[in-house]
Amino acid sequence: MSVKAKKHLGQHFLTDESVAQNIADTLSLKGYQKVLEIGPGMGVLTKYLLEKPIETNVIEIDTESVAYLEENYPKLHGHIISKDFLKYDLNEVFKGEPFAIIGNFPYNISSQIVFKTLEMRHQIPEFSGMFQKEVAERICEKKGSKVYGILSVLTQAFYEAEYLFTVDEHVFNPPPKVKSGVLRLTRKENFELPCDEKLFFSVVKQAFNQRRKTMRNSLKSMINSDNLKEDSIFDLRPEQLSYEQFITLTQKIAADGV
Repeated sequence: MSVKAKKHLGQHFLTDESVAQNIADTLSLKGYQKVLEIGPGMGVLTKYLLEKPIETNVIEIDTESVAYLEENYPKLHGHIISKDFLKYDLNEVFKGEPFAIIGNFPYNISSQIVFKTLEMRHQIPEFSGMFQKEVAERICEKKGSKVYGILSVLTQAFYEAEYLFTVDEHVFNPPPKVKSGVLRLTRKENFELPCDEKLFFSVVKQAFNQRRKTMRNSLKSMINSDNLKEDSIFDLRPEQLSYEQFITLTQKIAADGV
């Protein structure tokens, strides 16, 4: 029995064992005793996770894949979550405990997977996996680049982001039309921001939603005083600001609104 890749789920099954092992080996296994693999498919990555001294859990929306995993990986018994990762309350399984995330992520929801990870950052000290190459590069990109954006700033505020290696199209079934990239996110020791985090998210998103404008124009609804409008930081466009500068900007906007 094998599982047929389903286009509507964005499935491209990895067939290269060495790539699967390399992805599994990106985990440091530090600071947690459990890992969650998203979208295991037929378990090419799962088998290498099960060799590690860690509790492996998988979440899979495809019922055909779930049946395959139950039949072929008895070690997973009781650790298969047949749910939609984006909609499922993970603490029904993890009960507030720390866990890592790993996977060959469906490209159509990969950015949303990162956003949910950021929401749960207090529980997720490590995250690694495979994305469409340009998305992986965007997450790890520094300021000054055209691909630097919301995902870059929000992720790098809380995690150290490393682009690890590129994976060619031919090691998948069916092969995607683009190359893939594997990255690792390691949560910073101090991942509490010295500003209002909700406001920080709003500032970053509003700025990049009008990325061609200067910050003065894109954030004008957030600026109250004329003094703040004259601050030189507002002469810049969003891709010119590091996440640290976005924190400073958020602090200034918060103080201005007091």
